[in-house]
Order: sequence, then structure tokens, then C-alpha cells
Amino acid sequence: MSGIALVRKPGPRIAEGIVTHIEREPVDPERALVQHEAYVAALAGAGWTPVHVEPADDLPDAPFVEDTVVVCGRLAVLTRPGAPERRPEVAAVEEAVRGLGISAVRVTRPGTLDGGDVLQVGRAVYVGRSARTNDEGIAQLAALLPERQIQPVDLDGVLHLKSAVTALPDGTLIGDPARLDLAGLGEPAGLLEPEEESGAHVVLLGGDRVLMAASAPRTADLLVRRGLDVTTVDISEFEKLEGCVTCLSVLVP
Repeated sequence: MSGIALVRKPGPRIAEGIVTHIEREPVDPERALVQHEAYVAALAGAGWTPVHVEPADDLPDAPFVEDTVVVCGRLAVLTRPGAPERRPEVAAVEEAVRGLGISAVRVTRPGTLDGGDVLQVGRAVYVGRSARTNDEGIAQLAALLPERQIQPVDLDGVLHLKSAVTALPDGTLIGDPARLDLAGLGEPAGLLEPEEESGAHVVLLGGDRVLMAASAPRTADLLVRRGLDVTTVDISEFEKLEGCVTCLSVLVP
């Protein structure tokens, strides 16, 4: 598989990013930039062409580009982030997706939706009901994607749905059952529990290739034993801000 990888470089104020469920730690902006470059290189090495959204040095959370847009086929749903200070991030992302020839629509007030709460698995679209995504945002997403099956999922103690669960290439969900209302997941093929918390975060690169954080070596080994080709990247500076491998890009096949 190949396609476009939307990414956005971290700026000098990244250490000021929002922290909700973990204790704040010092973040090194220069190290974050080096880690981001390695992350983008890993995507490129897997056949994805990086497209950089215009930098936003005054917006600390801007590199978490996933939260600003949900791409489904040739439609981009521009979100309305639940944190008001993050809403200015969306404008440049809209320019980028329109530049790719993708049609764009918007979530509007009073709806809120963060892309990190949206997990697409086949026709199913699981949407986390979180502090950042409300019922109106979920309803608007359902109206914008009438051909998809929208399934709200309640969360406990995590920022986004994809902080707790993602999917493997065969559709198996991998995540922490203690952080999820399993009823919202319907009847998945089986929830695989990761060996580390960050092991729940998997980016599908195409075929049997996946991208994971270097902080989950035991889970990486588990997935290798399941026959997957695992690439790992160090994103420790972003993890200090509740970030993970999924939220640093939007892949557009």
C-alpha cells in the first residue's frame, strides 16, 4: 500500500502542550523534532509520501495532526477539537487536504470531535465518547458518513479512544479492556491485550506492516510472533504529552 501521510513538525512551544491524564514532564523541543523526523522517515520507508502541513509554532499541540481531520475514502471531515485552544490548528490542515484534491466538510458547533477518538475498522467506525468528543460531534460524523456504521464507545481514564485501542491488519482490536466500554465495541474478532500501555497504539502501514512506539518492545515481539512486520520509533517526547504513534499522522491511501 502507498499513499499520502499528512504530518506537521513540532514547534518550539511543544512543551506547553495540553496534559490531562498524566503528570507533566519536561519536553525537549529539539529532541522532539529529531524524533518526529525519524517518525516521518519510517512512514516514507514504508511507501507513504509525507505531506507537511504548514507549521504552527504558536500552537503547541499542532504536531498531533490526527485530531484535526478524519479521512474516509475521498472525504475529509474537518474536526472541531474539544479543547478550544486547538481549534486554530484546523485551518492549515484544511488547506493541505484540499490541496490533495480531497473534498472537505466540517463538524460544527455545538459538536466537538477529535480525530484521535475515531477508529476505522472496515465498515465500522468506533468513536470515543470523551472529554474531547461529545454526542453531537458523533451524531454529525454519522450524518457525514452515512455508508459507515458508527459505534460510540465510552472511555475511562484516557484522552482518546485510540489512546486505549487500535486495530491490527486483520481487524483484530488491540487495547486495554479496563479503559473501554467493551459493549461499545460490539462483537470484535477478539480484543488482544498489549504487554505495555503504549502497545495499544498501532499504525497500519499496509499489508502486514505496522508502526509502533519503541516503548512497547514486548508487544512488538508479540505482534512479530503473530506474523506482522513491525517497525518501531522512539516518540518519548510526544508520549510525555499523551501522544502516540497514531496521532502524529493521517494516512490517506
